[in-house]
Amino acid sequence: MATTPVVLITGAAGGIGSAIARRFATDGAALELVDVRPDALAELAAELEKHDVAIHTHTVDITDEAAVDALFAEINDRTRGVDVLINNAAYAYDEDLLETAPDRWDEQVAIALRAPYLCTRAALPAMRERGYGVVCNISSVNAYQYYGNAAYSAAKSGLNSLTRSTAVRYGRDGIRAFGIGVGTVITPGAWDERRRRDPGIIDRVTRWYPAGRLGTPEDIANAAAFLSSEDASWITGTTLMIDGGLTAGNNLLAADVLSGEN
Repeated sequence: MATTPVVLITGAAGGIGSAIARRFATDGAALELVDVRPDALAELAAELEKHDVAIHTHTVDITDEAAVDALFAEINDRTRGVDVLINNAAYAYDEDLLETAPDRWDEQVAIALRAPYLCTRAALPAMRERGYGVVCNISSVNAYQYYGNAAYSAAKSGLNSLTRSTAVRYGRDGIRAFGIGVGTVITPGAWDERRRRDPGIIDRVTRWYPAGRLGTPEDIANAAAFLSSEDASWITGTTLMIDGGLTAGNNLLAADVLSGEN
């Protein structure tokens, strides 16, 4: 793609979202940063100004259909449309299924599945018109195995299905869609309270990862940048696990199983 790509990132002010924004800014992309926290967005935009790229911030509830349509209409009027859509925004409550009230279930599914659907639907017409577009859905290992957070996990499973259907239906329009299955990522601030309550939490979680460490936001940002590039032009319709080997197998279980063999 010869022109400067327009990249829209939802949940841009969060740990993974801001790392993705930094990586694409370093690569010279024009950024459309979306979040519900205006102060955090402004702080991120100020940080990225050093890269001398176009940056626009949007405080938008992306679970709201009218708000999403208005967001993309404004961007389309100002640009040729979004080239790369990063559906990153999501959150999960740390509660058991039996403790999850229907409104809390709906809230988590709305941000993790409804919002990507609304944003993808709004981005597709301009992508189809110019015959090019990339949709990157930030998924999770929770879509494949049980690690808690039932509502979030169900939504991420649905997001993987949305990834496949988008890729298959619109592939001949020049549009790629793929997912990134994220493992445990240490984001700034997110683990501080858990570490205070349980100083050994990081070491205990790390032992389940074959790579010998937990992930960083930059790990996900680097994957998103590569997969969105022309170097990955034949990668579509799949969710790649960027998880330090977590879903590849369970070495601790294997060691217990094999310990009784002669």
